[in-house]
Amino acid sequence: MFTIAHERPEHGPSLQPLLDAAFGPGRLGKRSYHFREGVEHDPDLAFVALIGRRVVGTIRFWPILVGREGTPALLLGPLAVLPALKGRGIGRALVRYALNEASLQGHRAVLLVGDPAYYRVFGFEPAADHGLAMPGEDTARLQVMALAPDGLADFGGEVRRAAPPTYARSDLNGLDAGASNAA
Repeated sequence: MFTIAHERPEHGPSLQPLLDAAFGPGRLGKRSYHFREGVEHDPDLAFVALIGRRVVGTIRFWPILVGREGTPALLLGPLAVLPALKGRGIGRALVRYALNEASLQGHRAVLLVGDPAYYRVFGFEPAADHGLAMPGEDTARLQVMALAPDGLADFGGEVRRAAPPTYARSDLNGLDAGASNAA
């Protein structure tokens, strides 16, 4: 049994080792990390999967801009689960939960760089089919999903880094999402 909760400061020390175990030391060299450098992830869309107090999974979203107009969107990633627990539904639960939260918060679209077969079940499609490109990324792995009925309307062009935003969490007492899922 695991729970999904908002990421909290006390989860921080567990995240880097989890990401290293899931992706290896070369993960920071991936092109998609360039879009995160110097930009704060959205703390309202940062979640962990917990077994007891142990962090066993993580997902975050980062602000990005799309096209010349700079249409705001989200970049999902990284999504990571402890390798020993893969295949137990933790990653799928994190993705579903986080996408639902992003939609409830009014975000229109989310992009990611990942395995198309894995993300297709959530509703992701090839971003190139919508005229989207991320410089330096494999177009076959760049995926997009609308979070609103018109989420991809007038949406196309090159993905860019967002300016560093400042977030303020409005409710520090309501951080535990409390969603439970079978492991």
